[in-house]
Amino acid sequence: MMEITEIEEEAALDNIKSGERIDDRDLKEFRDIEVVTGVAKKAEGSAKVVLGDTKVIVGVKFGLGEPFPDTPDEGMLMVNAELGPMASPDFESGPPGKDATELARVIDRGLRECEAIPLEELCIEEGEKVWKVMVDIHVLDHDGNLMDASALGAIKALKEAEMPGYEDGEVLRDEGEDFEVLKTPIACTIGKVDDKYIVDPGLVEEEVVDGMVTVTWTEEELCSLQKRGNGGFQKEELLEIFELAKEKSSELRKFI
Repeated sequence: MMEITEIEEEAALDNIKSGERIDDRDLKEFRDIEVVTGVAKKAEGSAKVVLGDTKVIVGVKFGLGEPFPDTPDEGMLMVNAELGPMASPDFESGPPGKDATELARVIDRGLRECEAIPLEELCIEEGEKVWKVMVDIHVLDHDGNLMDASALGAIKALKEAEMPGYEDGEVLRDEGEDFEVLKTPIACTIGKVDDKYIVDPGLVEEEVVDGMVTVTWTEEELCSLQKRGNGGFQKEELLEIFELAKEKSSELRKFI
Protein backbone atom coordinates (compact mmCIF):
# COMPACT_ATOMS: atom_id res chain seq x y z
CA MET A 1 0.00 0.00 0.00
CA MET A 2 1.33 3.42 -0.94
CA GLU A 3 1.73 6.09 1.69
CA ILE A 4 -1.11 8.60 1.57
CA THR A 5 0.02 12.14 0.90
CA GLU A 6 -1.59 15.39 1.98
CA ILE A 7 -2.16 16.26 -1.67
CA GLU A 8 -4.10 12.99 -2.20
CA GLU A 9 -6.25 13.69 0.84
CA GLU A 10 -7.01 17.24 -0.29
CA ALA A 11 -7.90 16.02 -3.78
CA ALA A 12 -10.21 13.32 -2.42
CA LEU A 13 -11.97 15.79 -0.13
CA ASP A 14 -12.39 18.45 -2.83
CA ASN A 15 -13.76 15.89 -5.27
CA ILE A 16 -16.36 14.57 -2.83
CA LYS A 17 -17.52 18.07 -1.99
CA SER A 18 -18.01 18.74 -5.70
CA GLY A 19 -19.92 15.47 -6.21
CA GLU A 20 -17.03 13.51 -7.72
CA ARG A 21 -14.45 10.94 -6.61
CA ILE A 22 -10.73 10.54 -7.20
CA ASP A 23 -11.23 7.21 -9.00
CA ASP A 24 -14.05 8.60 -11.21
CA ARG A 25 -16.77 6.59 -9.50
CA ASP A 26 -20.20 7.94 -8.78
CA LEU A 27 -20.67 8.86 -5.11
CA LYS A 28 -22.95 5.85 -4.66
CA GLU A 29 -21.01 3.34 -6.73
CA PHE A 30 -18.98 0.36 -5.54
CA ARG A 31 -15.57 -0.44 -6.90
CA ASP A 32 -15.24 -3.53 -9.09
CA ILE A 33 -16.11 -6.66 -7.12
CA GLU A 34 -14.97 -10.25 -7.58
CA VAL A 35 -15.89 -13.21 -5.39
CA VAL A 36 -14.20 -16.62 -5.75
CA THR A 37 -14.94 -19.68 -3.60
CA GLY A 38 -12.92 -22.76 -2.69
CA VAL A 39 -9.66 -20.84 -2.21
CA ALA A 40 -8.60 -22.51 1.09
CA LYS A 41 -8.47 -26.27 0.65
CA LYS A 42 -8.13 -27.03 4.38
CA ALA A 43 -11.26 -25.06 5.27
CA GLU A 44 -14.79 -26.45 5.16
CA GLY A 45 -15.81 -23.31 3.26
CA SER A 46 -13.87 -20.35 1.91
CA ALA A 47 -14.17 -17.25 -0.24
CA LYS A 48 -11.88 -14.58 -1.62
CA VAL A 49 -13.34 -11.10 -2.10
CA VAL A 50 -11.68 -8.46 -4.23
CA LEU A 51 -13.17 -4.99 -3.79
CA GLY A 52 -11.12 -2.63 -5.93
CA ASP A 53 -7.61 -3.15 -4.60
CA THR A 54 -8.83 -4.46 -1.24
CA LYS A 55 -8.48 -8.23 -0.98
CA VAL A 56 -9.59 -10.58 1.79
CA ILE A 57 -9.86 -14.34 2.23
CA VAL A 58 -12.37 -15.84 4.65
CA GLY A 59 -12.25 -19.45 5.78
CA VAL A 60 -14.79 -21.45 7.80
CA LYS A 61 -13.82 -24.39 10.01
CA PHE A 62 -15.90 -26.61 12.29
CA GLY A 63 -14.67 -28.08 15.55
CA LEU A 64 -15.95 -29.54 18.80
CA GLY A 65 -16.04 -27.68 22.08
CA GLU A 66 -17.76 -27.19 25.40
CA PRO A 67 -20.66 -24.68 25.26
CA PHE A 68 -20.70 -21.40 27.12
CA PRO A 69 -22.31 -21.74 30.59
CA ASP A 70 -25.12 -19.31 29.76
CA THR A 71 -26.01 -21.10 26.49
CA PRO A 72 -25.53 -24.81 27.28
CA ASP A 73 -27.78 -25.93 24.41
CA GLU A 74 -26.24 -23.81 21.65
CA GLY A 75 -23.22 -24.12 19.42
CA MET A 76 -20.61 -21.39 19.21
CA LEU A 77 -19.81 -18.80 16.56
CA MET A 78 -16.28 -17.42 16.69
CA VAL A 79 -15.01 -14.71 14.31
CA ASN A 80 -11.33 -13.79 14.11
CA ALA A 81 -9.60 -11.22 11.89
CA GLU A 82 -5.93 -11.13 10.99
CA LEU A 83 -4.43 -7.85 9.77
CA GLY A 84 -0.73 -8.30 9.11
CA PRO A 85 2.01 -6.02 7.76
CA MET A 86 1.82 -7.69 4.34
CA ALA A 87 -1.63 -6.12 3.93
CA SER A 88 -0.61 -2.65 5.10
CA PRO A 89 2.39 -1.05 6.81
CA ASP A 90 -0.12 0.32 9.33
CA PHE A 91 -0.63 -3.21 10.69
CA GLU A 92 1.83 -5.02 12.93
CA SER A 93 2.59 -8.65 13.61
CA GLY A 94 1.47 -10.16 16.89
CA PRO A 95 -1.81 -10.31 18.82
CA PRO A 96 -4.88 -8.71 17.19
CA GLY A 97 -4.88 -4.91 17.48
CA LYS A 98 -7.90 -2.65 17.81
CA ASP A 99 -8.55 -2.60 14.05
CA ALA A 100 -8.64 -6.39 13.85
CA THR A 101 -10.79 -6.61 16.96
CA GLU A 102 -13.29 -4.09 15.62
CA LEU A 103 -13.46 -5.82 12.24
CA ALA A 104 -14.13 -9.21 13.83
CA ARG A 105 -16.78 -7.79 16.16
CA VAL A 106 -18.67 -6.05 13.36
CA ILE A 107 -18.78 -9.22 11.24
CA ASP A 108 -19.72 -11.31 14.27
CA ARG A 109 -22.53 -8.92 15.21
CA GLY A 110 -23.98 -8.92 11.72
CA LEU A 111 -24.19 -12.72 11.73
CA ARG A 112 -25.31 -13.08 15.33
CA GLU A 113 -27.98 -10.38 15.61
CA CYS A 114 -30.02 -11.70 12.69
CA GLU A 115 -29.48 -15.31 13.81
CA ALA A 116 -28.01 -16.24 10.44
CA ILE A 117 -26.74 -19.51 11.92
CA PRO A 118 -29.06 -21.89 13.84
CA LEU A 119 -26.81 -22.21 16.89
CA GLU A 120 -29.35 -24.34 18.78
CA GLU A 121 -29.05 -27.01 16.08
CA LEU A 122 -25.30 -27.24 16.66
CA CYS A 123 -25.71 -28.79 20.10
CA ILE A 124 -24.51 -32.39 20.34
CA GLU A 125 -24.84 -32.97 24.10
CA GLU A 126 -26.36 -30.17 26.17
CA GLY A 127 -23.86 -28.62 28.53
CA GLU A 128 -21.11 -30.93 27.34
CA LYS A 129 -20.37 -30.85 23.63
CA VAL A 130 -21.33 -28.57 20.75
CA TRP A 131 -20.07 -27.59 17.32
CA LYS A 132 -17.89 -24.50 17.03
CA VAL A 133 -18.19 -22.49 13.82
CA MET A 134 -14.93 -20.59 13.32
CA VAL A 135 -14.84 -17.78 10.76
CA ASP A 136 -11.29 -16.57 10.04
CA ILE A 137 -10.74 -13.35 8.08
CA HIS A 138 -7.33 -12.79 6.49
CA VAL A 139 -6.69 -9.40 4.93
CA LEU A 140 -4.33 -9.67 1.97
CA ASP A 141 -4.39 -6.05 0.76
CA HIS A 142 -5.96 -3.07 2.49
CA ASP A 143 -7.17 -0.29 0.22
CA GLY A 144 -10.21 0.73 2.24
CA ASN A 145 -13.57 -0.68 3.31
CA LEU A 146 -12.47 -3.90 4.94
CA MET A 147 -15.88 -4.17 6.60
CA ASP A 148 -17.92 -4.75 3.44
CA ALA A 149 -15.34 -7.04 1.84
CA SER A 150 -15.01 -9.17 4.99
CA ALA A 151 -18.75 -9.39 5.62
CA LEU A 152 -19.35 -10.47 2.04
CA GLY A 153 -16.58 -13.06 2.29
CA ALA A 154 -17.88 -14.39 5.61
CA ILE A 155 -21.44 -15.04 4.48
CA LYS A 156 -20.27 -16.46 1.14
CA ALA A 157 -17.83 -18.83 2.88
CA LEU A 158 -20.55 -19.96 5.30
CA LYS A 159 -22.98 -20.64 2.47
CA GLU A 160 -20.32 -22.65 0.66
CA ALA A 161 -19.33 -24.62 3.76
CA GLU A 162 -19.87 -28.33 4.27
CA MET A 163 -20.44 -29.38 7.87
CA PRO A 164 -18.54 -32.56 8.84
CA GLY A 165 -20.30 -35.65 10.08
CA TYR A 166 -20.10 -36.83 13.68
CA GLU A 167 -20.26 -40.36 15.03
CA ASP A 168 -19.11 -41.99 18.27
CA GLY A 169 -17.20 -38.93 19.39
CA GLU A 170 -15.32 -38.51 16.12
CA VAL A 171 -15.48 -35.75 13.52
CA LEU A 172 -15.93 -37.22 10.03
CA ARG A 173 -14.63 -34.53 7.69
CA ASP A 174 -15.02 -36.76 4.64
CA GLU A 175 -18.76 -37.06 5.23
CA GLY A 176 -19.81 -33.43 5.02
CA GLU A 177 -23.18 -31.97 4.12
CA ASP A 178 -24.29 -28.46 3.20
CA PHE A 179 -24.25 -26.11 6.18
CA GLU A 180 -27.56 -24.38 6.90
CA VAL A 181 -27.53 -20.58 6.77
CA LEU A 182 -30.90 -19.04 7.60
CA LYS A 183 -30.34 -15.40 6.62
CA THR A 184 -27.90 -13.42 4.51
CA PRO A 185 -26.56 -10.34 6.30
CA ILE A 186 -24.83 -7.88 3.96
CA ALA A 187 -22.74 -4.96 5.25
CA CYS A 188 -22.65 -1.63 3.44
CA THR A 189 -20.31 1.15 4.57
CA ILE A 190 -21.23 4.76 3.86
CA GLY A 191 -19.09 7.82 4.52
CA LYS A 192 -20.24 11.43 4.93
CA VAL A 193 -18.60 14.69 3.90
CA ASP A 194 -20.77 17.72 4.67
CA ASP A 195 -24.09 16.82 3.01
CA LYS A 196 -22.62 14.21 0.65
CA TYR A 197 -22.73 10.43 1.15
CA ILE A 198 -20.27 8.04 -0.47
CA VAL A 199 -20.60 4.27 -0.79
CA ASP A 200 -17.58 1.96 -0.42
CA PRO A 201 -14.97 4.53 0.67
CA GLY A 202 -11.45 3.78 -0.51
CA LEU A 203 -8.42 4.10 1.71
CA VAL A 204 -7.77 7.77 1.00
CA GLU A 205 -11.46 8.59 1.35
CA GLU A 206 -11.58 6.91 4.76
CA GLU A 207 -9.02 9.46 5.92
CA VAL A 208 -11.04 12.52 4.87
CA VAL A 209 -14.70 11.70 5.57
CA ASP A 210 -16.41 13.28 8.57
CA GLY A 211 -17.51 9.83 9.69
CA MET A 212 -18.57 6.40 8.45
CA VAL A 213 -21.40 4.03 9.28
CA THR A 214 -21.40 0.33 8.46
CA VAL A 215 -25.00 -0.86 8.19
CA THR A 216 -25.83 -4.57 7.94
CA TRP A 217 -29.09 -5.62 6.32
CA THR A 218 -30.60 -9.05 5.84
CA GLU A 219 -33.13 -9.65 3.10
CA GLU A 220 -35.78 -8.01 5.30
CA GLU A 221 -34.32 -6.20 8.31
CA LEU A 222 -31.55 -3.98 9.62
CA CYS A 223 -29.58 -6.10 12.04
CA SER A 224 -26.52 -4.07 13.07
CA LEU A 225 -24.61 -0.84 12.62
CA GLN A 226 -21.20 0.51 13.56
CA LYS A 227 -20.16 4.16 13.50
CA ARG A 228 -16.54 5.16 13.00
CA GLY A 229 -14.78 8.51 12.90
CA ASN A 230 -15.16 11.65 14.98
CA GLY A 231 -18.03 13.26 13.09
CA GLY A 232 -21.59 13.01 14.32
CA PHE A 233 -24.79 12.12 12.49
CA GLN A 234 -28.22 13.64 12.89
CA LYS A 235 -31.24 11.35 13.13
CA GLU A 236 -32.42 12.38 9.67
CA GLU A 237 -28.98 11.62 8.22
CA LEU A 238 -28.93 8.15 9.77
CA LEU A 239 -32.35 7.37 8.35
CA GLU A 240 -31.13 8.37 4.89
CA ILE A 241 -28.02 6.25 5.35
CA PHE A 242 -30.08 3.24 6.45
CA GLU A 243 -32.20 3.41 3.30
CA LEU A 244 -29.19 3.93 1.06
CA ALA A 245 -27.43 0.96 2.66
CA LYS A 246 -30.53 -1.17 2.17
CA GLU A 247 -30.63 -0.27 -1.52
CA LYS A 248 -26.93 -0.81 -2.12
CA SER A 249 -26.77 -4.07 -0.14
CA SER A 250 -29.05 -5.59 -2.77
CA GLU A 251 -26.23 -5.04 -5.28
CA LEU A 252 -23.82 -7.04 -3.10
CA ARG A 253 -26.37 -9.76 -2.48
CA LYS A 254 -26.14 -10.92 -6.09
CA PHE A 255 -22.62 -12.18 -5.31
CA ILE A 256 -23.94 -14.62 -2.68
